[in-house]
Amino acid sequence: MKFLIYFVLVLLLVPLQTTLLPHLSVWDVKPDLGLVAAALVGLFAGELEGLFVGLAIGWILSMFSAGELWLVLLTDGGVGLLAGFLGRQVSQMTAIALGLGLLLASLLSGVFAIMNFQHLDGSQMWWMIESIVFPQACFDGVVGAGLYWLLSQRYDVIRLRAE
Repeated sequence: MKFLIYFVLVLLLVPLQTTLLPHLSVWDVKPDLGLVAAALVGLFAGELEGLFVGLAIGWILSMFSAGELWLVLLTDGGVGLLAGFLGRQVSQMTAIALGLGLLLASLLSGVFAIMNFQHLDGSQMWWMIESIVFPQACFDGVVGAGLYWLLSQRYDVIRLRAE
């Protein structure tokens, strides 16, 4: 049953990311739902499931985008693994803590993506960071915190408590 849910999640992220999110963007900034979904799966289901779902999400999303394959795979898979590990170690995970973690992960991912571009000077890199990467990282953090808060209100998150 879990496999089916993860399979549907991975397959629905591409149309959701490409068709719905451009209409819900704020100042032409869209959240990275793959990163948020990988973190939530890792947090609720564990490290390995977060890693595998994050890798699958990264692979599917990078097939339909112009980004580097390895960067999205490592970012989404790593965030799923890290969120699962933190969910096991931290006794009281809050929406704010998850939002700040997603903000940092998205910021690092965006900076690595910009550094991967060829023929950019320092001023172009800083412009991209302040006008694209930082607003998207903030949006990712807010979306992740909001979704975690909604899910934690609906479901009892026993796994996240100290064992």
